[in-house]
Amino acid sequence: MSSLSRELVFLILQFLDEEKFKETVHKLEQESGFFFNMKHFEETVLGGEWEEVERYLSGFTKVDDNRYSMKIFFEIRKQKYLEALDKKERSKAVDILVKDLKVFAAFNEDLFKEITQLLTLDNFRENEQLSKYGDTKSARAVMLSELKKLIEANPLFRDKLQFPNLKNSRLRTLINQSLNWQHQLCKNPRSNPDIKTLFYDHSCSQPNGARVASPAPPVMNVMPKQGGFPQLGPHAVGGVITPFQPQATNLPTTLAGWMANASNATPMPHPAISGGPLGLAAPPNSAALLKRPVTPNSNPPVDYHSADSEHVLKRPRAMGISEEVALPATHLPVGYAAIPRNQYNTDELPKNVAVTLNQGSAVMSMDFHPSQSTLLLVGTNVGDIAVWEVSTRERLSHRNFKVWELSACSTLLQSTLVKDPSISVNRVLWSPDGSQFGVAYSKHIVHLYNYNGRDDLSQHLEIDAHSGGVNDIAFSQPNKQLCIVTCGVDKTIKVWDATTGVVQYTYEGHEAPVYSICPHSKENIHFIFSTSLDGKIKAWLYDNGGSRVDYTAPGQWCTTMAYSADGTRLFSCGTSKEGDSYIVEWNESEGSVKRTYSGFRKRSMGVVQFDTTKNRFLAAGDDFVVKFWDMDNINLLTTTDAEGGLSASPRIRFNKLGSLLAVSTSDNCIKILANAEGFQLLRSYESRHYSVARSVSEAKPPTISSLGAVSAMPGISVAIADRSSIVAPIVGLNGDSRSITDVKPKVLDESVDKSKIWKLSEINEPSQCCSLRLPDNLLAVKIARLIYTNSGHAILALASNAVHKLWKWQKTDRNVTVKATAAVAPQIWQPTSGILMTNEISDINPEEAIHCFALSKNDSYVMSASGGKISLFNMMTFKTMTTFMPPPPTATFLAFHPQDNNIIAIGMDDSSIQIYNVRVDEVKSKLRGHQNRISGLAFSNVLNVLVSSGVDAQLCVWGMDTWEKQASKFLQIPPNRMSGSFAETKVQFHQDQVQFLVVHESQIAIYEATKLDCHKQWIPRDMSVTHATYSCDSQMIYATFTDGSVSIFTSALRLRCRISPMAYLKAPPSANTYPVVVAAHPTEPNQLALGLSDGGVHVLEPLDSNEGKWGSAPPPENVGASSSSSQPVGNPNSDQPPR
Repeated sequence: MSSLSRELVFLILQFLDEEKFKETVHKLEQESGFFFNMKHFEETVLGGEWEEVERYLSGFTKVDDNRYSMKIFFEIRKQKYLEALDKKERSKAVDILVKDLKVFAAFNEDLFKEITQLLTLDNFRENEQLSKYGDTKSARAVMLSELKKLIEANPLFRDKLQFPNLKNSRLRTLINQSLNWQHQLCKNPRSNPDIKTLFYDHSCSQPNGARVASPAPPVMNVMPKQGGFPQLGPHAVGGVITPFQPQATNLPTTLAGWMANASNATPMPHPAISGGPLGLAAPPNSAALLKRPVTPNSNPPVDYHSADSEHVLKRPRAMGISEEVALPATHLPVGYAAIPRNQYNTDELPKNVAVTLNQGSAVMSMDFHPSQSTLLLVGTNVGDIAVWEVSTRERLSHRNFKVWELSACSTLLQSTLVKDPSISVNRVLWSPDGSQFGVAYSKHIVHLYNYNGRDDLSQHLEIDAHSGGVNDIAFSQPNKQLCIVTCGVDKTIKVWDATTGVVQYTYEGHEAPVYSICPHSKENIHFIFSTSLDGKIKAWLYDNGGSRVDYTAPGQWCTTMAYSADGTRLFSCGTSKEGDSYIVEWNESEGSVKRTYSGFRKRSMGVVQFDTTKNRFLAAGDDFVVKFWDMDNINLLTTTDAEGGLSASPRIRFNKLGSLLAVSTSDNCIKILANAEGFQLLRSYESRHYSVARSVSEAKPPTISSLGAVSAMPGISVAIADRSSIVAPIVGLNGDSRSITDVKPKVLDESVDKSKIWKLSEINEPSQCCSLRLPDNLLAVKIARLIYTNSGHAILALASNAVHKLWKWQKTDRNVTVKATAAVAPQIWQPTSGILMTNEISDINPEEAIHCFALSKNDSYVMSASGGKISLFNMMTFKTMTTFMPPPPTATFLAFHPQDNNIIAIGMDDSSIQIYNVRVDEVKSKLRGHQNRISGLAFSNVLNVLVSSGVDAQLCVWGMDTWEKQASKFLQIPPNRMSGSFAETKVQFHQDQVQFLVVHESQIAIYEATKLDCHKQWIPRDMSVTHATYSCDSQMIYATFTDGSVSIFTSALRLRCRISPMAYLKAPPSANTYPVVVAAHPTEPNQLALGLSDGGVHVLEPLDSNEGKWGSAPPPENVGASSSSSQPVGNPNSDQPPR
């Protein structure tokens, strides 16, 4: 059922409730399954209406849906059974036992036997477990309390326990608004209209008393849609699907209309091309007549008396007016004429030049980083790529095109490059999390780079993707797995695994080169739109079922499609071979053009590029300017020439906030346009990253407009294919008449690069960083585990004597945020009772026990063990809530399930992993595959897997659906660093949830989770690793060593800073004092905490004079190097200086 149909059901429920149709209300609640009325449920339970209770529940769940549902039905039927026994109705009790309770015997036979034995007792209260059973009323109340908890915990009732917040009589209000508008259209309006029916459109009587016949159905509905959209059930009228049409298939609404009878669909031309029968749009002439009624301006609005009727006059425009029409104000009904059509201030648009960047060659494609709003990725017509920090005008990284492994490429590509080595970038695009970006080239190749911040760029994948040019590239995540989607001149679309580069799907069906792709998902259905150079639009699911759509786009040539940032509106931009350009919005439910935007030059001098921002605006580069539209108005909103110098059809790209707009120029530069918010953003970044060399990369000084009031609201930009001159007929349309061989990249940063000789940051003195040893009045013993709370306001430690210590930061003038900081000392916190959170310990020495803990997401509870039972503590009161799982075996690692706090993974000292449900006190699964005790567990939401590590130096991957082992691998340990019998292996997922960090005393490594490939490995020379962890943004890795030092790496395991123990230890460092564990602040990437062997806990932060960062990123790797390396420190080929 569509979302509109669902909302209509809620409106009907409200209407029925207001009209006191109580039984009908609850029947509709039960049949629709949209809203579970807890009040009604309570009344029926307390009233003992057991048939109604189960009938009502049946609309939402069945007995065997899940454990919560089973428990709900069992409690109800058990109560019904006990009440029959209490009334001495034995025959009824037997009937309930056989018909209702027997079903549970298959799940718990012992329990069923015990229930059956109650029949033999004169009073079932003789059973010990039922001895406290009171009277019927109190027993029902107790049971109801338990049922409510089970319902709230049951995922099947999620989002069904809260009725939408509607104003009174909302359905009446909508009807009144419709009648009000119909009255405005009356030819003979009366001041007191006589409304007698809702079955037909309203029309006032003529002066002579005769009534105007009302059409049935209305005129708008009798116009047949030509072209082949079939009637779908009883809600289709005259071939037009009504707004509340139920979905005919289980496809998302996005494709339901497009894909109806797609196999029989025939290509249908756009009205701009042909006047024949249409499938994507209504007939242009009749539509124009129907959408332009002449509305008398003298008709007064009429109030039909409902609670919300005053809102009719408050709406910004008249109900019923289509946005395409743009009627003049004199045609609007009284009450609306004074309200301007344009709701948005054009000051929100980035139109003023803030920065100019000199790229040096013609820009073909651009993309802003998804989270770092001033980071711009650029690809050019000579095949080079660059990453710019636009706030400082600094080109952070630059790569010329180079085939990474020529021998692995096809002979066709090799021969092509020999004949003509010139190559162009067709498309650059960041991955959704910004940790990677893809590059599509004009010859065969796709490159995927890893990006670890600033100039830290490394090769990841090279794919010989298509025969001929690769026209477009996109990222998608079907089944929560990151994929690359490409299309090319060879008329195919391909889907690739972003980790391995293996092709997963190949789609064939286009009869011309595929020009662009647009992956999207709705209602948990993932699909891909594609367009080809013959103007055809097709849609594909991630299967081998072929195209679901075959329609023709406006322009019938180069077309790109894109969704608004919220995914609710679909647009396309197309240019014909004659140069006519179109931007249209699509009606997704019908697969027709909803509106066509005006304002393009009659003959565009190139393929027009477009972008969207803030779910409000469209922008396109055309006629040497950037043109802007309000999405809800077909007329051009405004334009900017960016102070001149733009190419005929400039490339454009918004940043995610919509505050910056990158535009290409005819002299191979990029202009960054900004609104007030954008200027503020650039200045804030510039103050943090100020560099004397920032102007070197500019062709001329930037023009900075004065800052006005910040009127822009932050919005969202969506990844849209910015198109380039891809096929031969397009080359030259952008106004650049030079041939590719004449264009040479300009390198303006050479003098700066030579002066920037990178040096490892060494912190050896206390004055070189901020450090704080946390105050402690408890016994100082070795810290075994350490963690920040999720709020970042406190640090929790577990000492080797099984005692927990909690430090909390208080709000002061120096720390108004209350977050953990090295600048202000916290308090070691204890409740007024004075109790300590102390784990149960076994007979062994606590110092020798294996300690572990896990913190709940809301910081309310901590689960912990120190060789004995697992304890659950309340973090506010320090009270022990419960204990469970007495040894043997002993718990050695704990991890909460990412989607359900009631499920925990418990690593054991017998090498098993137990998946335990706390709520029902039951082990759901027991995983075996390790040879020694478990020392690390980490969940991935994206891959839906659990990764485990053990003292056996083995890694295992388990599927979270079936808990089957998917892969395993032993660590690559150098022969001279063979592991001791107690060396732990820890694991932690990167922010991308695909790569993970592996920590062993002999090494630090980066692995990929699906196949357990080792991407990076770092091996110390003279000491052992004690612990390591990612920073909160996964851009850095903090590692500690037995010599007391701390090393800070990039996420690609390249050393950027080293902290000596002398920098944070007040007394001279001792060989027995070193960090045992390190923790990273949850929101401050540059703050870390150390738990020491002497019992101390230290918080470390960089100085503000160092821009609040730990050193600087090392220079880029050799671009020809492999992305996977395994080199010990001291190797002359290593990119890491020796420790």
